[in-house]
Amino acid sequence: MERCEGKQLAVWMRRVCLGEPVARSGKLPTLAPPLLRQLAAIGNNLNQTARKVNSGQWSSGDRVQVVAALMAIGDELRRLRLAVREQGARDDS
Repeated sequence: MERCEGKQLAVWMRRVCLGEPVARSGKLPTLAPPLLRQLAAIGNNLNQTARKVNSGQWSSGDRVQVVAALMAIGDELRRLRLAVREQGARDDS
């Protein structure tokens, strides 16, 4: 929902669901290739963790700890995303 930014949600959802192109409302910051590689590695690690959690191989307590850690990571990623957007806005002005 963050990506619809001020547009009517129903219109945005219809376009996304029907495969129509959705125009971005802002310029995305460019990332250095080394940073992109690091982000890809982090994503790979998260996918492996999710597979392990969903496999049922860990105890309930272990799964709770992993989910709590993932939620903390998600919070930090939201803060980083906001900082990058704010920096991009300053760079554009």
